[in-house]
Amino acid sequence: MKHETMEFKDGKLRLIDQRKLPGEIDYYVAENYRDVEFAISDMVVRGAPAIGATGAYGVYLAAEEFKDESKEEFMKKLKEANQELAKARPTAVNLTWAIKNIEKLIEKNKSLSTERITEIIFKVAEKIAKEDVEINKKMAHNGNTVVVPQGARILTHCNTGALATVGYGTALGVIREAHRRGKNIKVYADETRPRLQGARLTAFELVEENIPATLIVDSVAATLIRDGEIDLILVGADRIAGNGDTANKIGTYMLSELAKTHDVPFYVVAPTSTIDTDIETGDEIEIEERAREEVSHIQGVQIAPDEIDVYNPAFDVTPAENITGIVTEKRVIEKPFVQGIKEVKNI
Repeated sequence: MKHETMEFKDGKLRLIDQRKLPGEIDYYVAENYRDVEFAISDMVVRGAPAIGATGAYGVYLAAEEFKDESKEEFMKKLKEANQELAKARPTAVNLTWAIKNIEKLIEKNKSLSTERITEIIFKVAEKIAKEDVEINKKMAHNGNTVVVPQGARILTHCNTGALATVGYGTALGVIREAHRRGKNIKVYADETRPRLQGARLTAFELVEENIPATLIVDSVAATLIRDGEIDLILVGADRIAGNGDTANKIGTYMLSELAKTHDVPFYVVAPTSTIDTDIETGDEIEIEERAREEVSHIQGVQIAPDEIDVYNPAFDVTPAENITGIVTEKRVIEKPFVQGIKEVKNI
């Protein structure tokens, strides 16, 4: 993609403001961890890998803010900041994964000065961001093997591209790789209600990459799948349980049921950091509920009466039995997922 999802420069985190795409390409500048928390919770930045990297920079900005305090106060305030950051998007495990990894390093190096600890945190944040791009390209390479036949018609949901990561993408990264290798693919992109990430973000990336694509309303997917117009479904993930159950953008579970009914391969594409082996099944995944206005309004224009109740879960859980395989940077995990997940987490 032509535009950077994020850049840390001169002590500030610069994020492409995804709330304004595709109409306006603008950047949100986070100067402290509170700005980062807002950017994550208000979806300036979104997508599990991107949220993880952003959260890591948020920890650094908090450490930078408190490093002149006593060691005791530094540790106390940093822990409070980390807790606040972790609550910004509870379903996306990459956020808590990044924060927990940094907290382990803080504990390991707690005898050092606050300045030195802050330097270590920054290096970790930079490493997470750099490695995300490398991991995405490995996933794209592995995922390219499941893109069949030549000329495959691929359905995708939400946004899983460079905008959802530090760069390149997860499911959209696989699509990008297949296009680069001349597989003559065609993409159908769900609009993805209620925030329209498919229409605003995925379509934006596909047009920038000159990948043949068609935007559809979410409910058209069923007709295309039934009529044999879809060869493959590729989606991302915000959290994968130890058994392979996967939380992803609302509407994913519905697609998986259609795929199972009509025998269409359904692949989840996600880094191993999105796999949460601390939970056994999807029943343990906390599903974030978002504001009613996301459903009752579109781009600030009211489309529903004030008196109507709204139920707005941001994610749903696709059972492992509906998933053909899980594409990671290490390999494509096939059933039984429990064993395969254990293996890739231990590599």
